[in-house]
Amino acid sequence: MATTPTLRLRDDHAIPQLGYGVFKVDPSVAAEATARALAAGYRHIDTAAAYRNEEGVGQAIRESGIPRDELFVTTKLWDDAHAHDDALAAAEASLQRLGLDHVDLYLTHWAVPAQGLYVEAWRALIELQRRGKVRSIGVSNHPLPQLEEIIEATGVVPAVHQIELHPYFQQRELRSAHARHGIVTEAWGPLGQGKGDLLANPVLQGIAQAHGASTAQVAIAWQLAIGNVVIPKSVTPARIVENLAAKDLALADEEIAAIDALDRPDGRGGMDPAQRPLPRPRG
Repeated sequence: MATTPTLRLRDDHAIPQLGYGVFKVDPSVAAEATARALAAGYRHIDTAAAYRNEEGVGQAIRESGIPRDELFVTTKLWDDAHAHDDALAAAEASLQRLGLDHVDLYLTHWAVPAQGLYVEAWRALIELQRRGKVRSIGVSNHPLPQLEEIIEATGVVPAVHQIELHPYFQQRELRSAHARHGIVTEAWGPLGQGKGDLLANPVLQGIAQAHGASTAQVAIAWQLAIGNVVIPKSVTPARIVENLAAKDLALADEEIAAIDALDRPDGRGGMDPAQRPLPRPRG
């Protein structure tokens, strides 16, 4: 099998284009699932403080025997830690749970526009990068106005923006802004989370049949073909392997165009980041 392709970030670090996401992976099985992913060949693992499974991810990394410089680890700052000092402390806590001295990518998990601290949170990430605690910094789930505001306020452009993105919800406006700024688009929910009919779509099924592949592999291969980073999640051993094999699936231009045409106005399956509620008080 070919190695996983990488993309060059604006800070000149490289990110594996296909990673393993652990959203909703129960903490009790996170170490086992991550270990399976690493054994299958994944070298990019995406977790978050909010997933409560950083310890399991860290355990799998330590026990894998894979050199640290061959891995790309992402985690995220939760909504209740956007204040500057809280963000610095939250990053340190994530590193302790992971058992790492740095992560390769640190993201603000949501902008939470109603809270109004997204610029302050971004400034904290800039400081963390300067301190060497994180190699690359980015954001997740930021509406376009908030994305533009953090750039204007700080002069620092995120390396990555992780957003919901799949064939039914292609985020063309945000992707266009990313292209203008040199931001890499990273897709969560690439198999249509919240849109249960995506993998039954006849266009995807027809392409899958033509290649002897699964519809999930086609959806992932489309992301790779249009230049996105993608982090599918599964705890099923066979699907962990199957999803990674999508990197070897080459789609024809007309197949990519056919998937491009599946975009829907009502395609969002997750929460609208502009409507993200305030975090619950701690304690």
